[in-house]
Amino acid sequence: MEDKTTRIKAKPKDHNPSSLLKIPRIMIAGTGSGCGKTTVSCAVMKAFAKRKLRISPFKCGPDYIDPMFHAHILGRPSTNLDAFFFNENTLKALLAKNAAEDVNIIEGVMGFYDGLGIDSAAASSYEIARVTQTPVILVMNAKGSAFSLLAQIRGFLDFLPENQICGVILNRCSGMTYPKLAHAVRQHFGEKVSPMGFLPELPDCTLESRHLGLVTAQEIDGLDDKLERLALQAEKTLELDLILRSARNAGTLSWEKLPIQHFPEKIRIGVAEDRAFCFYYHDNLDLLREMGAEVLPFSPLSDKDLPEKIHGIYIGGGYPELYAETLSENKAMRSAVRIALSEGMPCIAECGGFMYLTNTIGGYPMAGVLPGSCYNTGKLTRFGYVTLTAKQDSMLCEKGTKIAAHEFHYWDCEKPGDGFTAEKCSGKQWECIYTNSRLYAGFPHFHFFANPESAVRFYSACLRYKEEQHA
Repeated sequence: MEDKTTRIKAKPKDHNPSSLLKIPRIMIAGTGSGCGKTTVSCAVMKAFAKRKLRISPFKCGPDYIDPMFHAHILGRPSTNLDAFFFNENTLKALLAKNAAEDVNIIEGVMGFYDGLGIDSAAASSYEIARVTQTPVILVMNAKGSAFSLLAQIRGFLDFLPENQICGVILNRCSGMTYPKLAHAVRQHFGEKVSPMGFLPELPDCTLESRHLGLVTAQEIDGLDDKLERLALQAEKTLELDLILRSARNAGTLSWEKLPIQHFPEKIRIGVAEDRAFCFYYHDNLDLLREMGAEVLPFSPLSDKDLPEKIHGIYIGGGYPELYAETLSENKAMRSAVRIALSEGMPCIAECGGFMYLTNTIGGYPMAGVLPGSCYNTGKLTRFGYVTLTAKQDSMLCEKGTKIAAHEFHYWDCEKPGDGFTAEKCSGKQWECIYTNSRLYAGFPHFHFFANPESAVRFYSACLRYKEEQHA
């Protein structure tokens, strides 16, 4: 049968080749993991939200968990800004695309200068702040320290140029200690660094100790009460007006708009969304919508069938291992997915979604589309950024194409696939991913804006399937 969709040309969206905009923005970064930047970021977001400000949240790096907290607070999705995934223009364009009028709050990742490896600031919060020219507030853990905090500030200020650091917030600091430390900061750094307040130790409100991110916003008991208390504390002890003023003092942002391809023919894509499958970059789904797709959510946990008249499936990551028994008991959905893929329906399945397509998770039967069983390794497996190189032509790319991706999982599969070669910045390599002209299924997560052609190819595969159903 002739492939009619090869004659359908995707049309680039009309766009201004360059833009310049005043975007109020601030980054809340940290001296290291566990210093309190998530707690402070959420406290500031909630406090500003109570002031009825229009706010957009952002997160440095590939993390899915912290953006869920942002979205819970603000009722709008949080955007990932990732200097490994994106070039400089894409970073700035996604910031501008998702920005709000009043203030935009970017939460950092790990320590401010921590990036790809132990010897580089590449892909760090620092790099994102430098590229986007975003003022930075440094969150410091003040517990157990006093005058030594100033030495840390000096080190962060002097370590690399263009770091954008303009203020500090002292976390786990007492109300008696803060005034003296704030005076010392002003005395030693003048206008270079402003003390922007403190949070006392709030054991019942901390959002940092989440066992390496394995707790989502929906799973924290009394989260709304915690956030209310954080916002009230922020109003008392953070310099919210100064934070807002610093954000509004950020310079103009210049970028070239990203061309989006529009298809004249629409498609329908089923997206697995429930407690087991909740890891998605909202820009990925938005891009599919902008291209012409209708995105239809479904639940492998509770629905008995796929959405009607869909032309593709997207199953993101999440925690299927926590709900393996329920997923397994839903035989109707497992069968529906298996039949759809056997009939050639295109599918993207990342990490947890890939696990769902295998034979079993922890002994519980799954969709059985792919061979192998998934088991708990008890530790992070192949954690971090990777570059994928395609070993063959497939749905998302041609042979030899390189795709930026990342892995974060404790579970592994006996047969993880061999369609791509993954390589870490250290040079370590392994084979992974099942792929063909209608399938991408493997542990690595990826972002469409790191390789927009992959989105076009996925859409085109769904169009071919649609044409076959009407032939």
